[in-house]
Amino acid sequence: MTATNGVLADVAVVIVNYRTPGHVLDCLGALAEERRRSPSFDVVVVDGGSGDASVETIAAGVAGLGAGDWVSLLPLSINGGFGYANNEAIRRLMARATPPRFIHLLNPDAVIEPGAIAALRAALEHEPNAACAGSLLVGEGGEAQGSAFDFPSMRSEFVRGLGIDRVRRLLGSRSFIASAQTTRVGWVTGASVMLRMAALREAGLFDEGFFLYFEEVELMHRLTDAGWQVLHVPDSRVHHIGGVSTGVADGGSAPRRLPGYWYRSRRRYFALTGGRLHAWMASAAWLTGALVWRPLFALGIRPRGAHAPHEEIDLIRQGLYASRRDSAPVISPWDSPTGHEPAWMKEF
Repeated sequence: MTATNGVLADVAVVIVNYRTPGHVLDCLGALAEERRRSPSFDVVVVDGGSGDASVETIAAGVAGLGAGDWVSLLPLSINGGFGYANNEAIRRLMARATPPRFIHLLNPDAVIEPGAIAALRAALEHEPNAACAGSLLVGEGGEAQGSAFDFPSMRSEFVRGLGIDRVRRLLGSRSFIASAQTTRVGWVTGASVMLRMAALREAGLFDEGFFLYFEEVELMHRLTDAGWQVLHVPDSRVHHIGGVSTGVADGGSAPRRLPGYWYRSRRRYFALTGGRLHAWMASAAWLTGALVWRPLFALGIRPRGAHAPHEEIDLIRQGLYASRRDSAPVISPWDSPTGHEPAWMKEF
C-alpha cells in the first residue's frame, strides 16, 4: 500500500482507552475530519479493561459518526497498561493479509490538527532510517508542551532533582527539546507518535514488564541501539490535555503525588538500559540534587521544577533498588499469540 494525493492508505491509528470515552469520541471526531482529506487510514480503539460503560459509549459514538467502516473496537478483559494494550492491537495489525507500514499511536486526550498524521508519515518516508516520528503537543491555550527529549541519564536526573535552570544549562542538560523544524532526538512522547512497522519487527514491540510510563522511552532506546532514528516533527500539531486516564498531570504549579508504578517503571527503564547499578546511581543522582534543592527552597530560592509531594521518600521506597526482574527484558515476538497476561502482573 502507498499513500498518494494525501491518501494515507498504509497507516493505522491505535487509541488506547481507559475510562475516558468522551475524550475518545472527541479524538475520533478530529480523525473523521482528517479522513475526509485522506480517506484510507483506519483506526483501532483498544479498551483496556475499563469495567465501565466505555465500550458501549464508544460503540454508540462510532455509529453516530458513521465511522463503523473505518473504526474497530478491541475490548480487553484486563487493564494491562499502555504498552500491553498497544501490543495487542499492533500484533493484530501485523497479522493482516496486507498490514500497514506505519502505526500511529494516539492518546484519547489528544486531538489532531489537520495534516498532523500526514506530516508524521512524510517525515518517515523522507528519512528511511527513522523508526518513529512524534508530534508537537500543544495545550488548550495553544502553548507548546514538552514533546521531544534526550534520554534520561545520571546527569539529567541530578539536574531534575536540583531544578535550577542555570545549572541545567551549565551541564548541557535539556528538560525538553524545542525545534521549529523536524529534528533527530532521543525520544518522543507516546501521546502522538508514528512507528515504522519494519522497525518494530526488527527490535520488538513494547516491553510488557512496564505498566505505565517509561515504556515508550525504553522502546525508543532499544530502537536507537538497533541503529534506527527518532524524529520530532513540529509540523504535526496535536492538542493535548494529559493525565486524564492516570490522574498524573504533565505539568502545573501544584504537582500531585506520583503513583508507585511511576517509580517502578523508572527504575525498570534505568535497569534495562544500563544495568541495576546504573539504576541505583541514577536515583542517587536525583536524590543528591534534591538534597541541595531542599535548603534552597527553605531559603526562599525557588528552583524551576517543583518536586512531587513525598517524592524523595517514595523514590527511596519504590525506585531506588532495581531487582533482577527489573533488568530482564520482556519482549515477546511480534507474531506471538494475543490475549496473554502481561509480565508485570505476575510480579504483584
